[in-house]
Formats: sequence, structure tokens, C-alpha cells
Amino acid sequence: MTSTNPPAAAISARHRQTERKLTDVQAAIAQLRRETGQLTVTAIARRAGVSSTFLYENPQARPIVQDAVAATRSQRARRGVDEHDRVEATWRERALNAEEGLTQAHNEIRAQRNRIGELMGQLRDTETPGSGEPAQTTAAENASLNSRVWQLTRKHRKLQERLEGCRANLRHAETRIGDLEAQLVEQQQGGQAGC
Repeated sequence: MTSTNPPAAAISARHRQTERKLTDVQAAIAQLRRETGQLTVTAIARRAGVSSTFLYENPQARPIVQDAVAATRSQRARRGVDEHDRVEATWRERALNAEEGLTQAHNEIRAQRNRIGELMGQLRDTETPGSGEPAQTTAAENASLNSRVWQLTRKHRKLQERLEGCRANLRHAETRIGDLEAQLVEQQQGGQAGC
């Protein structure tokens, strides 16, 4: 029985050492979560003072470490998604603000163009003669000029018609002269043939 005691004592000492290492691993995981929030097998092993091999090979340590690392990865993934959503929301807000600013700019440009048109109209109004004699004189001169244009247009039309008539008469006269010359030539030839 004395010979089996040393292995039992060694096994018991090993179990106590393993339990202490597992306690150190759990404490290291808790500390790392509070401090950095990022857990890796190497960081846990370093903080707990155990080897990475112990964490991979010990059947009790392996699930504790795997769960802690997986939880860290999912937290990081959630934080990444949250950060992405936050950045996207910021860009969406910027786009909406830019669109609103563009709409305001277009409205302002439209208002400015309308105002410029009004001012140009007022400027033209100040350049035209005011009420009273100058306006009446201008209106009378305009009516006189319109009448003169109408008279000249009528005269031009009449002269155009007379010119067309003269051209037609000239063409008719040239045709008549040509016919008479042809008759004269025939008569001369007939008179010579008879001699």
C-alpha cells in the first residue's frame, strides 16, 4: 500500500496544480475582458502563466478558452457591425443634408433670377420716356413711321406689279418682233425665188 501512495499523492498534486491553473486561466480571462476586451489563446496563456499547449490539450481548459475567444470574436463582430451602422448612418445623414442644401441652393438661385428679372424690368422702365409729352411724341412718331412704312410697302408692291407688266410686254414684243422678222425673211426668200 505504501508503494501506491506516491502515485496517488502525485496524481492529487497534479489535480491541485491543474485546478490552480484553471482558476488562473479564468482569472486571466476576466482580467483581459476588463482591460482590453480582446481575448486570444496566447494572451490568456501569458496572463495565466500557463502554456498554450495546456490550454489546447486540457479537456477542462479548452472549452473555457474556446468560449471566451468565441465570445470576444462575436463581440468584435457586433462592434464592427455597430460601427459600420454608425458610419453608414453618418454618411446617410450627410447625404440628406447635402440634398437639402442643394435644394435650398436651387431655390435661392431661382429667387435670385426672379429678382434680377424684376430689377432689369425696373431698369428698362426708367430708361423709357415717362408719362406726358415725350411719350405722346414718341407714340405719334411711331404711328407716323408705321404709316410711312405701309405707304412705301404699297408703292413698292405697285412698282413691282408694273415692272412685271413691263417685262411681260417686252417678252411679247420680242416674240412679235421675232415673228415679223421671220415673215420678212420668208418674203424676201420668196421674192428672190420668183426672180
